[in-house]
Formats: sequence, C-alpha cells, structure tokens
Amino acid sequence: MAFACTLPATPTVQQDDAEVRITRWDFEPGAVTGWHTHGWPYYVVMLTDAVQEVHDGEKITTITRKAGDSYVRDAGAQHDVRNGGTAPMAFIEIEVKKLSPALAALER
Repeated sequence: MAFACTLPATPTVQQDDAEVRITRWDFEPGAVTGWHTHGWPYYVVMLTDAVQEVHDGEKITTITRKAGDSYVRDAGAQHDVRNGGTAPMAFIEIEVKKLSPALAALER
C-alpha cells in the first residue's frame, strides 16, 4: 500500500501543543513519507514548486503544485506521499487537533 522506496522524507516539527501540530516536510527527489493515516484535519502550504505523487492504497495520483499553493484534507486520510520531481520538495503541514478559543467562538 506504500511506495517501494527506502528514502524517507524529513519531518521537522515546529510546534506541537493541544491545538495544533505544525510540521515542515522536506523531500529529496524520490523521497516518501511512508504510509500513514491522519488523525486530525490538516492544511498544507507548499514551499516549493513540486510534482507530488500520492498513493491512496489503490492508485497513484500525480499533482503538479506551485510554491504558495495550499490545500486541506479531512481527518482519516490514508496515503503515502512521494516527491515525483527532480528537485527538492518542501511543504508545511498544519494539523488541527482542536479549535483554539478564538476559532471556536466563530462557530457559535
């Protein structure tokens, strides 16, 4: 269910508290995250232009992204992500564990 690769991407946790986990991911060409399941909804902001390959367990989707692109996914997403390009790829992942008091107030 994962890419056949032994080159892992490098995660650098920048913040991890009760509300969010913010991780910078750096990928050399061909590097992968490894198969994983997201426990929380999350946002991603691309730091580099990239060719991102996503294996969902059944198929591989190739997505061309630009630095500054962003996207959001729900909790429960299962996949392996690979840098399918020839240049390094990097992004920031923001996992939302619970709404901050300020955001929770907006829902009322």
